[in-house]
Amino acid sequence: MKRVICLVLDGCGAGEAPDAHEYGDFDHPSTIKHVWEHAGGLNCPHLASIGFFQACGIDIPEPNPSLPSRWGRLQEMSKGGKDSVTGHWEMAGITVNKPFPTYPNGFPANLVTQYESAIGAKIIGNKPASGTAIIEELGEEHLRTGYPIVYTSADSVFQVACHSDRYSIEELYRFCEIAREMLDGEHSVQRVIARPFTGPVGGFKRTTQRKDYPLSPPQNVCDVIGDVYGIGVIPELFGGRGFREVHRTQSNAEHENALFESLTSDARYIWANFEDFDMLFGHRNDPDGFAKCLERFDVTLGNLLADLTDDDLLILSADHGNDPTSASTDHAREFVPVVVVGSELERMALGDLPGISRIAETVADHLELNWSTTGSLK
Repeated sequence: MKRVICLVLDGCGAGEAPDAHEYGDFDHPSTIKHVWEHAGGLNCPHLASIGFFQACGIDIPEPNPSLPSRWGRLQEMSKGGKDSVTGHWEMAGITVNKPFPTYPNGFPANLVTQYESAIGAKIIGNKPASGTAIIEELGEEHLRTGYPIVYTSADSVFQVACHSDRYSIEELYRFCEIAREMLDGEHSVQRVIARPFTGPVGGFKRTTQRKDYPLSPPQNVCDVIGDVYGIGVIPELFGGRGFREVHRTQSNAEHENALFESLTSDARYIWANFEDFDMLFGHRNDPDGFAKCLERFDVTLGNLLADLTDDDLLILSADHGNDPTSASTDHAREFVPVVVVGSELERMALGDLPGISRIAETVADHLELNWSTTGSLK
């Protein structure tokens, strides 16, 4: 059975995109290259062997000539933003031509009033902020008053944070479902996100029960497949449409276990997001942690390469950048690396190519689906 395994290294950008300045990125982000330089090199023999670091502009010897791989960079063509939804949607063949709304000054007063009325409580926050910083700033007030914390970021998101001692996870999800229903028309934010947290004042910690509520996506290659084995956040980014029901995993360690479990299934397309790079280290400006996370992922990759069959096609890529060496804690508009490994391939460098949607084309090509394959990487 022909099968595609696509691994998304969340936030692992491959260098400043030509339109980065349009997205507020003026500090020349280059996530993987800058992490490599900060660490003085990385112990990642498997990533090196397939061309991942070469794809990110790092000058190291050619990949292992015995591995049939192709590597290069893809330029995101969507105008929706520099975030996970836009990146993953384009990987599925959706190019967003209109930017989603963002709120650098917080949400408008009339929208906040409408939301407060709908949930029956006042809110606090209403500004762009780091998720860990805002619960540290407002968590005590939230516990005292019961007011949910609402905040946004540089992305098109409406995030609601509540402590588990104040609201059950079901109540928090209800707040987010209300927001998702409200946010349409000019306020069609790309994602509403539930951000539960726990712990005492001074020791707040976000839990693993985060949940995303995205806009409904247009038709895409996942609809054609109809039974995608999605690991991590990916099924939520598509509202579950086109995905089989599987256990929701919340960390790279959990994603790794789910990945190897998926290999024993009958799924033709396995699509996994490894988000620790972005969530734990990119957003927290921690290049040392980012480097160690890459080295740990390399072990996972080595085990996966050993399990591939001649009918498998492996794709590695990213959804956006998040350079931990920059002053910003936001995502970065970067090229994304792409590596394709498969027994049928001739080893070669692909250079820079337009469109993350080439991943959808490549998946369809390998699985012999009725989908345009003019931009396949095979």
